[in-house]
Amino acid sequence: MKEFLKNKWFKFILITVLYILWTVWVGNYWLLLGLAVIFDMYISKKVHWAFWKKKGVKKQTVVIEWVDAIIFAVIAATFIRMFFIEAYTIPTSSMEKSLMVGDYLFVSKVSYGPKLPNTPLSFPFAHNTMPLTKEAKSYSEAIQWKYKRLGGLGKVERGDAIVFNFPEGDTVATNFMGHSYYQFVRAYGHDMVWKDKRQFGNIITRPVDKRENYIKRCIALPGDTLQIVDGEVFIDGEKSEFRHGMQYNYEVRTKGNPLSSKVLDNLGIPYDDYISSYSNGRHILPLTDEQVEEIKQFPVVVSVTRKLDPKGNGTPRVFPHSLRFDWNEDNFGPLVIPKRGMTVELNAQTIPEYRRAIEVYEGNKFELKDGIAIINGVASDSYTFKMDYYWAMGDNRHNSADSRYFGFVPEDHMVGKAVFVWLSLDKNKGWFSGKIRWSRLFHTVSSLIN
Repeated sequence: MKEFLKNKWFKFILITVLYILWTVWVGNYWLLLGLAVIFDMYISKKVHWAFWKKKGVKKQTVVIEWVDAIIFAVIAATFIRMFFIEAYTIPTSSMEKSLMVGDYLFVSKVSYGPKLPNTPLSFPFAHNTMPLTKEAKSYSEAIQWKYKRLGGLGKVERGDAIVFNFPEGDTVATNFMGHSYYQFVRAYGHDMVWKDKRQFGNIITRPVDKRENYIKRCIALPGDTLQIVDGEVFIDGEKSEFRHGMQYNYEVRTKGNPLSSKVLDNLGIPYDDYISSYSNGRHILPLTDEQVEEIKQFPVVVSVTRKLDPKGNGTPRVFPHSLRFDWNEDNFGPLVIPKRGMTVELNAQTIPEYRRAIEVYEGNKFELKDGIAIINGVASDSYTFKMDYYWAMGDNRHNSADSRYFGFVPEDHMVGKAVFVWLSLDKNKGWFSGKIRWSRLFHTVSSLIN
């Protein structure tokens, strides 16, 4: 059996079958030309593929073996990271208390189907900047591939914890890598953002696959009609059922001193966040439904009231950033999420809602003349979408930069599904005082968020 496994024909057939299956999955049959290389490596051996190795130098044997092992490990890890699974760390509190800052996750690429990279030439294991640098690109745009997604195990479902490339990350102020450049422009003006390099840094652009990764909960699917009423999400008129771990900001009034750090720790509320909001017996705290009921029981607590932005109190901070809409983070919509093949009428109401998707995500030249949409030089009163889109929101509803601010998540920005927590560290605690959250280790993400 051992000799059989070493047989060159067995190795050739095994590698050939795996290579053909991979080629069919990728869908690029030009890759079948690589079978000639495989045949020569295992059977004909006309080309010396290990030409860089020097023979007859015993001292170099160990070095060569190590180099071989490292090259193989890098290639294998890159392949796995690109097509199957990738590690991710929760950087912000937007998904608390479902997914917490310091959670280390595995993100499945095969759940929705891995997408081929837009920029295949890149430094291994670096996302968009070189290690130990702030702006140096870790990729080359000399070769750019169009969007293509391979077959997956399923489709995006409502309630999934999705990881995606930040839709407004096409342009970036380098002093604020993970923030929206467009929000800065709306707040401070284009000229200030571009000229004040000391505050904002340089302004750069990025391809889709090199934009910052965000993680949120998928709230609405292509074709859904979304509406938010007093902080509650409705899909096609039905109230959303996903509430586990969801929290809103509440005004908590107490008499006398603030609650003790021990009490807050037992409630799962960071004491630093609490004490920084304390002023004259008034506190603003993000709380889940369970925490609200628990905190009401303390004798020192006078009242607990959810903070809500009232209906009609519109703000251009939220999508679609138009004074025509009186939407805010707690009262929003109704808005139809675009679906591939769906046709929308283009008018004063819908143009602000769908212009970025038409122009930026789907690559059309869009102009507006006398209220008429000009798409690729043709006056148009309707548009048919080429991609599916999704709506993503954080479970920490009042402390989340999500679709309410940047709009739709296009399908070509979808990275994968968060599936497994393998480590969780509390940044506010020491190694000998509960830094490792043992109760969260080796749990599936679905068990933590549903």
